[in-house]
Amino acid sequence: MSYFPGGTVYGTLLNFKAEWAAWVPRMSEAPYKAPPKSPVLYIKPANTWSAHQATISVPAQVPVVEVGASIAMVMGTAGAVAGYVLMNDLSVPHASFFRPPVKFKCLDGFLGIGSELLSAGPQVDPAGFQLEVRINGIPRQAMDFSQLVRNPRQLLADVQEFMTLGEGDVLMLGCDVLEGGGRPLARSGDRIELSAPGFATLANTLLAEPA
Repeated sequence: MSYFPGGTVYGTLLNFKAEWAAWVPRMSEAPYKAPPKSPVLYIKPANTWSAHQATISVPAQVPVVEVGASIAMVMGTAGAVAGYVLMNDLSVPHASFFRPPVKFKCLDGFLGIGSELLSAGPQVDPAGFQLEVRINGIPRQAMDFSQLVRNPRQLLADVQEFMTLGEGDVLMLGCDVLEGGGRPLARSGDRIELSAPGFATLANTLLAEPA
């Protein structure tokens, strides 16, 4: 059965150990002056959603985009997880992850969404997920979800302490970084593929908007 979100899609920041380590030196700076104590979330509204195999338009003034590969939990009834789906959270490179600007994170089409849901169950351990990013067929990133700051169960519990996730809502587990703290970069014309065992591949192609 094909999948597309039926609720709100939330992204999660600073939930991979390497990402956290890359930003620790700046966590004591203004305006927050301390590491976050709760999960740091943001919303990817419906205008950003792109289906598997969709072409994603990139504004002419944007030379590169960051690839934010992730796996997300899809909520079922009574606060339980119904399943998991691949997501490609694109953004325009920017200087801060503490309060990501809407104009960099929420451009039209800037969230690739997997076409199939991997059903949750006792045989599925999201902490064991492995995800690979390929750009034009070349491996660019490998992600190990055992390296989360908050494992999926803890992340969901911590989020549910301050907000309710309803049936159909989606919560990304986070996006890891490369060595040095950045994320893979892609340009107009590139084809981005995300793959993980048990999941259908998610693929999107970037296309430059007319100048």
